[in-house]
Amino acid sequence: MNINKKEKGEKSMGKKENKIIIYISIFALVNGVTPIVNAMHIMEGYLPPKFCILWGAICIPFLTAGYYSIKKTLNKNRKAITMLAMAGAFIFVLSSLKIPSVTGSCSHMTGTGLGAILFGPSAVSILGIIVLIFQAVLLAHGGVTTLGANTFSMTIAGPLLSYGIYKLFQRFKLNKNMGIFLAAAIGDLFTYCITSIQLALAYPSANGGVLASIGKFLAVFAPTQLPLAIIEGILTVVIVIGLETYAKSEMKGIGFLIEGEK
Repeated sequence: MNINKKEKGEKSMGKKENKIIIYISIFALVNGVTPIVNAMHIMEGYLPPKFCILWGAICIPFLTAGYYSIKKTLNKNRKAITMLAMAGAFIFVLSSLKIPSVTGSCSHMTGTGLGAILFGPSAVSILGIIVLIFQAVLLAHGGVTTLGANTFSMTIAGPLLSYGIYKLFQRFKLNKNMGIFLAAAIGDLFTYCITSIQLALAYPSANGGVLASIGKFLAVFAPTQLPLAIIEGILTVVIVIGLETYAKSEMKGIGFLIEGEK
């Protein structure tokens, strides 16, 4: 009798998780489809082939680590798939909402800080590359040849810094929400710093070389990206507070909340 109740409970929980994932996917698709295709992602064909190959090769060990990180998380707690789907949808939605920048480019938030805080930077590399492939193929946002470069800047470098900042605040028992805010905001800005370096390496300035070129690309992104980074930091804090309030069991399940923690 108890076994039947347990099985019914597990089936009910499974249906609930599937519904949540479907709702998140629909929300992400509706908000992500946009006619603006010029964005922070380096566009198709913009990088020389050798740089496309180089950045792709650099990403391989990080993606491998990300695969095993997600596998380990799901082996420990199968229900974590709901939170992973939420983190992936957050990345997709924020990185698809773009505003015009200068010289015909656009800026957008990355959304990767949340995933890095909840699951660590390795897992975000997998979530991020899935988002980037989807955007490149269906939304003409980014590109297939530049996938390696975009993956490294947005889903590896940015999340690594976000995770480091959050853990630093956690270790020294500093204000948790401030740590989340700075992790998300600075991780967002760091993504654009890496993108500027990638572009500068491919197209060094005739006067001043790579360093001068980095400065020019940073100047392009800064006016719009600074306020966006602040918004992303605030939004990430709000999302975490919401999850701690309404999804306590899920947050405890992935190890973010400890039993008895307020």
